[in-house]
Amino acid sequence: MSLISNDKSPLVADENTILALDIGTEFVKAIIAKKTKDGQLEIIGVGRAHQESSNMYAGAIADIPAVIGVCEKALNEAENQAKVTCKLVTVGIAGELIKGNTSTIRYRRSNGNKPLSEQEMDSIIDRVQAKAGEQARKEVAIETNNPNVEVRLINSAIVSMQIDGYKISNPIGFKGSDVTIQFYTAFAPLVHISAIEKVCAELNLELLAVAVEPFAVCRACLGEEVDSNFSGIVMDIGGGTTDIAVVDDGGVEGTKMFSIGGRSFTHQIAESLGIDFNTAEEYKLALETDKVEPEIRKKIYAALARNLAVWLSGVQITLEEFNVSEMLPGRILLCGGGAGLTILQEALATTNWFGELAFARRPVIHLVEAIDIPGIYNTTPTKLDHSYITALGLLRVALDTLNGDEDSGIRAKLAKLLQN
Repeated sequence: MSLISNDKSPLVADENTILALDIGTEFVKAIIAKKTKDGQLEIIGVGRAHQESSNMYAGAIADIPAVIGVCEKALNEAENQAKVTCKLVTVGIAGELIKGNTSTIRYRRSNGNKPLSEQEMDSIIDRVQAKAGEQARKEVAIETNNPNVEVRLINSAIVSMQIDGYKISNPIGFKGSDVTIQFYTAFAPLVHISAIEKVCAELNLELLAVAVEPFAVCRACLGEEVDSNFSGIVMDIGGGTTDIAVVDDGGVEGTKMFSIGGRSFTHQIAESLGIDFNTAEEYKLALETDKVEPEIRKKIYAALARNLAVWLSGVQITLEEFNVSEMLPGRILLCGGGAGLTILQEALATTNWFGELAFARRPVIHLVEAIDIPGIYNTTPTKLDHSYITALGLLRVALDTLNGDEDSGIRAKLAKLLQN
């Protein structure tokens, strides 16, 4: 990795910076940020590099050396803009084999008059994570037809806690007999994690955290308000997958993915017009301009409509799999490169795709922009649109991890119990 910027001035290592690396199917995005005195994140470097079609498969790394090369390009661009080198990195992970679910455990304490201790919470969390990990391993084993598959815990967070029916934010020190805790846990196949670790090692980066991408987007939307009552459905539409997360009252209910993203729409255009993939991608990006002839635009919309119906079915099926106790949240936040397709936004906003799902009414659709993300601001000349939201979420996960390492308070200790 080059340590010389384009203007030949040497780059300076800065230990106060963090790097978000969003390894997507279509692009790799690298964002460097530094923590400000008021606890916010200032973006000082942005890089982006295009992936070849064979580099990724269904959101996961398929060609490690090729992906390393693309990551290096994006990282060099970000470092040259920031004028610093960065070592600490948080990387996103996606794909259908990522299993993120919320489990509820009800624990009857033998002595309700004894205050609940950290050791007791540690024991409860260990049991929940072990149970969730075994379930994730079974699911991945069935889908891959590999009974010996290994999975690793990626993200874990408390959704809600109650003691004797009373909702609390921190159980340590409370008395009571009946403890009910909802945990969100996400697991990924070890082979996917190993690929990410290899990429980071080759780039001489220190892997701070790996985050399930829709979980990271949720953290971006929640911002600094860890006790936020934010509720919504987050849809991260990438090149190869659509990742969906449901957040209720500030807690992540679960994350799920299916393998239809922006590239499938491009392939549909290429097949319909009899053109190559790159030309079809250019047509797709120029669809809202006057650069596309009316007759060709008509054919493109017909092709996209066929693929759109399949994508909407994927959204319906995926949302049906969430075990929500009441109704689904009434707003949908779109991000990712594929979210820029106007016909996709219009289909969600105007058709009756939601009719058989647990919505109280038609959900409100909102395309998330960087300006919507609290606690992170951009000081670079690079415009950050909806396609960068996942990377911003990864910055937030990195900051959470660093704050957890620095904080010695009781809430930090509780958070420590949730780290892998």
